[in-house]
Amino acid sequence: MSSGSAGNFEVRSATVEEFAVALSWARDEGWNPGVADLEAFFAADPSGFLMGFDDGKPVSSISVVRYGDEQGFLGFYIVHPEARGKGFGTATWNASMAYLADRTVGLDGVVAQQDNYTKSGFQLVGRNIRFTGVPRLAGLPGPAVKTEAARTGHADQIETLDRVCSGVPRSGFLKAWIFAAPDAVRSTFISIENGDVSGYATIRKCVDGYKIGPLFAPTQQAAEALFQACCAKVQSGADITLDVPETNHKAMTMAQSAGLTPVFETARMYRGSAPEIPWSKVYGVTSFELG
Repeated sequence: MSSGSAGNFEVRSATVEEFAVALSWARDEGWNPGVADLEAFFAADPSGFLMGFDDGKPVSSISVVRYGDEQGFLGFYIVHPEARGKGFGTATWNASMAYLADRTVGLDGVVAQQDNYTKSGFQLVGRNIRFTGVPRLAGLPGPAVKTEAARTGHADQIETLDRVCSGVPRSGFLKAWIFAAPDAVRSTFISIENGDVSGYATIRKCVDGYKIGPLFAPTQQAAEALFQACCAKVQSGADITLDVPETNHKAMTMAQSAGLTPVFETARMYRGSAPEIPWSKVYGVTSFELG
């Protein structure tokens, strides 16, 4: 894939090693990526991570991961500060839209870009609020729902649950996200009710502290149990981040009761028909990059 502007500028699919540069840009932007995100992200769509190169030097990035035959999700839209104002961002955006063609496309847009996304045909569905802080677990009741570490035998039930709560099929990503990383880097817990998997949550190590995502649960009690299981996995005193859909009032209450503070927001937007997502079960989105 290539898309040209003046000079020797091209946009093409990047390798994991090349796209690590974009991860460092995301860190510099204050997005606090996970330390082992890329391998799992690339498992979702190995060709969906594009970079713009000016005379061979990386200057822009965007991820456009395809889910199934009809959906896609956009993230990592960054132009390096030294390369801004030269048209590289527009060319990179155009290449990404060509890659996704006529699919429905979702994104979690930062405030500064939301007007531009609207002009490109994206419509607002809702907002996500990033909560961060050292959790005050004493502020939550004891777990009322059983939780345990996820095992490969739970994979099918987790995948079924994830497809309902995320609105897209993403089997390859889930296998890498849940089972492929060392336990100290990323751990997943499930809630068990009536002998079945009712919810799940993943906590991962980031540049600063940890993020929980996704956190999918049918009730606040199950969500609180999963949240506590994740927090107990890491060292006491570590910062925890949870990205909460604003429309899920129980999730907002849970984050605040745990002592986390709102620090950032994004807008969930779609171009085309948004997938059916039961937001009342989404206590934490998976990531702002992949939805």
